[in-house]
Amino acid sequence: MSTEIRHITVSGIKVEVVRRDIKNLHLGVYPPHGWVRVAAPLVINDEAVRLAVIDKLGWIKRQRAKFAEQPRQSPREMVNGESHYFMGKRYRLRVHEQVGPARVAIRGIASLDLFVRPGTSPEQREAVLLHWHRDQLKSLIPPLLEKWQPVLGVQAAAWGIKKMKTKWGSCNIAARRIWLNLELAKKPMQCLEYIVVHELVHLLERHHDDRFTALLDTHMPQWRQYREMLSKTPLGFEEWGY
Repeated sequence: MSTEIRHITVSGIKVEVVRRDIKNLHLGVYPPHGWVRVAAPLVINDEAVRLAVIDKLGWIKRQRAKFAEQPRQSPREMVNGESHYFMGKRYRLRVHEQVGPARVAIRGIASLDLFVRPGTSPEQREAVLLHWHRDQLKSLIPPLLEKWQPVLGVQAAAWGIKKMKTKWGSCNIAARRIWLNLELAKKPMQCLEYIVVHELVHLLERHHDDRFTALLDTHMPQWRQYREMLSKTPLGFEEWGY
């Protein structure tokens, strides 16, 4: 399928224009900073895209303002009392220096215990926590796939977890492989489920077009609510989004 990617600037806003063999123009604004992307039919020229963006400038600016106001965590120092998120809940970190394997455990409803060897650096402590996040996602994702693949009538050949700077998830249509952002471990369970469904739907429809939206509306009517939930939960200090 023919695809052309270029960039234009409209009223000081940089816009990524992706031309594909599609029928309608689709405009989106994405976190963390309000990245603007237009998917346009191959026959539409830059001037037509520019006019479409100008027509939506008010909406684009409102979306970008929302992202600018979204809370962001300060750099993590991995010390006692620091706030960390898991499945949408905030926990207070408690660091325990001791001899033995590094591990993480939730204690009660508000404490996240991190066990590390004496002298472990903040970077090493964070690596232990991220490894734990990855393990938690590895146990949470399979049941979601088992639930939704039969419903949608699709089957992912493979899936994985990785740190991504610009997306919550991605789908390689040809390989039928989906990737999920490691940051989703910090978000509410409904958000993780929404992104799993979103990527599986791409196995039915490649583009974010009307058919894609209709499929989400049919199978997960609350998906807009979950997307909004993602936009309101605190972002990590590092730039990652969707």
